[in-house]
Order: sequence, then C-alpha cells, then structure tokens
Amino acid sequence: MRLALYEPDIPQNAGAILRLGACFGVAIDIIEPCGFLLDDRHLKRAAMDYLDRVAIARHASWETFRRSQPGRLVLLSTKAPLPYHRFAFARDDVLLLGRETAGVPPKVTEMVDASVVIPMRPGLRSLNVALAAAIVLGEALRQTALLPEPAV
Repeated sequence: MRLALYEPDIPQNAGAILRLGACFGVAIDIIEPCGFLLDDRHLKRAAMDYLDRVAIARHASWETFRRSQPGRLVLLSTKAPLPYHRFAFARDDVLLLGRETAGVPPKVTEMVDASVVIPMRPGLRSLNVALAAAIVLGEALRQTALLPEPAV
C-alpha cells in the first residue's frame, strides 16, 4: 500500500503525511510540481526526524507517476459517492490525496480506479488532508492486515 500526494502545496501537511508513512511503513509518492521546496523547514518540522524512515518516490508529473504506479488508484474526495469504510481495499492500493487548495483536476478523477469519501456532518466542507490520509489509511491497513504489530 502507498500514499500519493498530488501536487501538494502546504509543506506542514506533506510533512505530517510523510511522518504517517514512516510510522505505518507505507511509501509515499510525491507528484510534482509542489507548492514548496522539498527541503522546506516547515516540511522538516512536521516530519520531525522521520524523513529518513520513509520511502519517498518523487515523480516529475502526473504522467510519470501513472507509468510507475503499480496497484489500483483510490482517490480520497469530498465528491465521491462511496464511504471509505464500505470500500474493499487491496494490499497494493495507492491512496491518492489531492492538493489542499484545489483537490485534483477532472482528468485525474477520470483516471482513478475508485473514489471514496469520509462521511461528515452536513454543511462542513472537508478535513485537513493529513487527517483524511490517516483515517482512510488506518482502515485500509486494517482491512488488508497490514497494520504494524505494536512494540512490546
């Protein structure tokens, strides 16, 4: 399982997602261009000392990412009809997260294998992208028995 960030534009969120990937043993794909430099101090502060504990693959564009992407592509979207907890995740799924400010463009939405939504109370727009990643990744790892074993 992997997390993919589509043209991320807030370094603190990207850093938090990198830390999430490190803690769960999930590789991260960063689809450029980014709205910040990957050596940004805010990204490093959010990721803390976990950057060397996560596998990161950088892709110059959406097209180069698609050529390298191995499993099903599952988009997290506020516009998806299917709640994430009703979706059957697979071990090689790639969970795709859109830009914090704009999501993903229609051309990307048309190319994914599935789209899932986190149900929320009416009238509320969305969760922070790092929180959304954690919620859906946790369920996907649970379903596929890929959650790490707790240290004893």
